[in-house]
Amino acid sequence: MVTAAGRSKRHWLLKRLLDVFIAAVAIVVLSPLVLIVAVLVAVTMGLPLMFSQRRLGLSAEEFTLHKFRTMREASDEEGRPLPDEQRMTTAGIALRRTRLDELPGFLSVLAGHMSLVGPRPLPAYIVEHLPGAEERTLVRPGFTGLAQVSGNTRLTNREKIALDLYYIRHSTMLMDLQILLKTAVTVIAGEERDEALIAAALGEAGPDSSGGLNPAT
Repeated sequence: MVTAAGRSKRHWLLKRLLDVFIAAVAIVVLSPLVLIVAVLVAVTMGLPLMFSQRRLGLSAEEFTLHKFRTMREASDEEGRPLPDEQRMTTAGIALRRTRLDELPGFLSVLAGHMSLVGPRPLPAYIVEHLPGAEERTLVRPGFTGLAQVSGNTRLTNREKIALDLYYIRHSTMLMDLQILLKTAVTVIAGEERDEALIAAALGEAGPDSSGGLNPAT
């Protein structure tokens, strides 16, 4: 089996060069859309515009992941935050559905904290107890990934982790291109489970690849 550690330096250099080029172009081309989303968040949810959280990247180094907010700040009479479903706004639902809340991620790609394609970055408190965590940090986390185009919210936690590990072991530039194209299709057509790929990933991952954890996206 081919592993991330066994791939040539040329593969990862080419992948990084493409990340920088595409992210730079996206930041310029999509800047008007970023401004529109920022105004939408400010009007519907107020400030701050961003949700920020520390996540683990390549070699388990922490970085700050930024997304546009999709939930308003609201608490009960005792000051406790209301459940997510009560804080979600119509605008927030639309941003998540179209993944426009992820637009700030292009800056993380440009900075080298993330790649365009890879396992989604997880908080340290999850990764510390996650089977396969060491293998996950062999590559940069992704703006999108195999799990996100193979079912995403329709996947179990175990299936998500299995797909992440499957990508790391089998990734190629062609696979990255396919994932990017499928990401666009998923945004337009909606999420759909890839049963054959899920079965293959689970077969490699073994009987327990998630430990019952709840990976954040």
